[in-house]
Amino acid sequence: MSGIWHPFTQHATAPAPLAVARGAGASLILEDGRRILDGISSWWVTTHGHSHPRIMAAIRKQTEQLDQVIFAGFTHQPAEDLAAELLKIVPPGLRQVFYSDTGSTSVEVALKMALGFWHNSGKPRTRIIALEHAYHGDTIGTMAAGARGVFNAAYEPLLFDVARLPFPSDPKATLAALEREAPNAAALIVEPLLLGAGGMLMYGPDILREMKAICEKHGTLFIADEVLTGFGRTGTLFACEQAGVTPDILCLAKGLTGGALPLAATLATPAIFEAHYSTDRRKTFFHSSSYTANPIACAAARANLGVWRDEPVRERITMLAQMQEERLAPFRADPRVTNVRRIGTVAALDLKVSDPGYLADAGPKLTAHALDRGVLLRPLGNTIYVLPPYCITGAELDIIYAAILTAL
Repeated sequence: MSGIWHPFTQHATAPAPLAVARGAGASLILEDGRRILDGISSWWVTTHGHSHPRIMAAIRKQTEQLDQVIFAGFTHQPAEDLAAELLKIVPPGLRQVFYSDTGSTSVEVALKMALGFWHNSGKPRTRIIALEHAYHGDTIGTMAAGARGVFNAAYEPLLFDVARLPFPSDPKATLAALEREAPNAAALIVEPLLLGAGGMLMYGPDILREMKAICEKHGTLFIADEVLTGFGRTGTLFACEQAGVTPDILCLAKGLTGGALPLAATLATPAIFEAHYSTDRRKTFFHSSSYTANPIACAAARANLGVWRDEPVRERITMLAQMQEERLAPFRADPRVTNVRRIGTVAALDLKVSDPGYLADAGPKLTAHALDRGVLLRPLGNTIYVLPPYCITGAELDIIYAAILTAL
């Protein structure tokens, strides 16, 4: 054991970690020369492929100019340019960009913005509403907003109470619960269309649209956590586009830099910003991280947006969605699996096992089986999903699905 404590890893049972030397396209190349197909985009971050030349070049160039500067009282061109470009592509009505460094912190920022809005407005709304099975991160506030279970049982004393809506497998029940909870709530936070760590659970844009309408009716803020769903995963640049809604607060990370560097952004409407804008310094938005708007990360994100602008990324996404659907087809009649599903570029299915859930033994076994066949998969318990970079080829997808079939 090297002394490194790895994330989401039980070192008493997990095999030794594999040493990666470099990444290229949809592949990771190990130090021993083996090539591993990245079927999960390295925890859902890598969009265009590993070591995309344009993003790597932007990082190299920025390292020669400015590496880091405090972002309170200072600014810099990569952050300014990135904010301007983001505001052109996000749902209309969002006007302010607050930078942080990870998906969890982008959601922490969103929750604090929402509570700050109500506090500074002199109205006592503090209740947060979230969906059943939600996952919003591993910091304290994000764990509180997420589903309670094995992820956070040990930390329960730290977590605040949240109003929980049933997952919209029964839309009427979900919307009725929201109608009950919304009138006195500060905000509703949702993962639009796709709940990731909760089991790759999917729901339709019509339900998202109705949830937003109920929030508007009651003046409840609507927070869209697009940390996973943003930058093309659900088939559109942002999942909210499919419902035609603009959230009051939008959380972005993961694909913001194409997966190259950690950077997050929380975007807000003018009303959220104006509630914190005052000569009374007590209304300041009290949040930061040391690396807020790191110039190198901002340069990577700008290059990523350039890739979206200048390369046929949307066409690749459409093609990948079609290839995923074709490869899912044989599983729809397979009695060993259930709930075969896809949204955009994300495909998932559930193994029929006697011990379903995140700790199902099938998960680690399938991970090991896939690695033996040169494929990186990391099932969520008995839920197998394929979430690859957009550059992946049909032949590479065939290798991934062959690993799943042989595992069955």
